[in-house]
Amino acid sequence: MVLASAMIRLVVMMVCVGVALGACGGGERVVEEMEISAGTVGEDSQGECEVTPRQTEGPYYLDVGQVRRDITEGKAGALLLVRLHLVEAGSCAPIGDAFVDIWHTDAMGQYSGFGGQGDDGADTSGETFLRGTQVTDADGLVEFETVYPGWYPGRTAHIHFKAYTDEGSLVSSQMYFPDDISDAVYAAEPYSVREVRRTTNDNDGLTRNPASRALLGDVTESGDGYVVSMVVGVER
Repeated sequence: MVLASAMIRLVVMMVCVGVALGACGGGERVVEEMEISAGTVGEDSQGECEVTPRQTEGPYYLDVGQVRRDITEGKAGALLLVRLHLVEAGSCAPIGDAFVDIWHTDAMGQYSGFGGQGDDGADTSGETFLRGTQVTDADGLVEFETVYPGWYPGRTAHIHFKAYTDEGSLVSSQMYFPDDISDAVYAAEPYSVREVRRTTNDNDGLTRNPASRALLGDVTESGDGYVVSMVVGVER
């Protein structure tokens, strides 16, 4: 992990000299006009940042070694801006210069990079869609342009994330979405070509735990898409 982090840091230095890290790796789609103010820590929030619950990394993590803001790779779906604010638990002090990876399924409920998925054994080996890394700025912020995650049997809508430094892991967990918003998204194409999902936040094995309520993202509509924000508090 230390070697991989160092290599990513070198790429960032080479590509992003004189450029804000949040702009690295962006695609041609424009989402800057989307509202991104939710989910940050204000000056009056000192001492209110709790430790974000850890959850399983799951079997589908893959380090694709790509520092990029836009992770869609042409995948269809409702536009989504993911905004994570990494802070010290308790003091709310921002954690800058940390790596944050996210990964999630496409509208059909498939992860990139793995075979044998679902009832039909879908194989996405060699693909890297909906995965990427960003580096937190001085305010502890990272942003990713992506699409709303699809569902798969046994799981509600979610995005995996992990934060780490050259010294080691800070947190691995998952972010969830309000069911009413997921239902609205899944009622439209390309999500609607599938059967109605049976697993929601109420009956997912990981979200039934009351502690998981802290992992519910703050979702707002913006233009043709959504913004989901979360403050991620860690103890070091």
